[in-house]
Amino acid sequence: MAKNSVADLLNVDSLFTTQAERDEAKRETVMDIPLKEISDFPNHPFKVRMDESMMEMADSVKQYGVLVPALVRPKSNGGYEIVAGHRRKMASELAGKLTISCIVRDLTDDEAVIIMVDTNLKQRDQILPSEKAFAYKMKLDAMRRQAGRPSKENPAPVGPNLVGGRSNLELASQSPDSKTQIQRYIRLTYLIPGILELVDNSVLNEKDMLQMALRPAVELSYLAEQEQRELLRVLGQESCTPSYGQAIKIRRFSEEGKLDANVLLSIMQEEKPNQIEQFRMPKDRIARYFPPGTPVQEIEKTIIKALELYRKRERDRSR
Repeated sequence: MAKNSVADLLNVDSLFTTQAERDEAKRETVMDIPLKEISDFPNHPFKVRMDESMMEMADSVKQYGVLVPALVRPKSNGGYEIVAGHRRKMASELAGKLTISCIVRDLTDDEAVIIMVDTNLKQRDQILPSEKAFAYKMKLDAMRRQAGRPSKENPAPVGPNLVGGRSNLELASQSPDSKTQIQRYIRLTYLIPGILELVDNSVLNEKDMLQMALRPAVELSYLAEQEQRELLRVLGQESCTPSYGQAIKIRRFSEEGKLDANVLLSIMQEEKPNQIEQFRMPKDRIARYFPPGTPVQEIEKTIIKALELYRKRERDRSR
């Protein structure tokens, strides 16, 4: 009895608050918070795109309001930081709303990262490779930090190798992707933005833009930054992206210190086994019609337009 009394006296909260007040402090609250008081999550890996889906969400919010509250956490210097609900926040702004309904929850940095990644992976219909790449890396780093902290029962920190292995397995068990696939996605964080955009376009399928598959991109992530920049230039020049086999070859030349513009050009001009037969024309035959340095894609687009106009004129003449 005496021990319990001493312990209670040592607990400062118990001296100045009632149990009901302490329970209330731990409870989540739902509030309508002004949008201007809510800042975005730092280095948020998921893009908020102004697409048709966003316009539909904005119309819904304008008519019915936000049906599912966003999740925010209070900031130490005032205001709030959004953890889950960036698209709802943007839709509210587009709908002309001044406030948004939010769940306010006290979270550590690592807790916030894990919740932010999990909610986006579960709720988003379309997730780009780059979004998964940085999201998985952020969550894995947060999990490792959490696992590496000693518990109250065991004050000794966990070894870094053990932490890494356990965190990798735990992340895979909580995710839609396997451990190997997650490792592939995280490798994409080493790509320069220009190449990463080509990988994203394998999902977006934007016209007049090259696409790159995941496996070749993983191999290219081992290239130095300058090598990647030179590769991106060659890809634009040749209007193609490497196959998995070509990417392995490029990486091998890089590791041997033999990769340069000529090697890249030679590899990218190789005919792929599944390559569709292409019509080729000597560049000097058409060079005078285009400014120096015009990308191959732009040249092709102009030639196609010219041929379409020519065919239309011929049809008009025959009428």
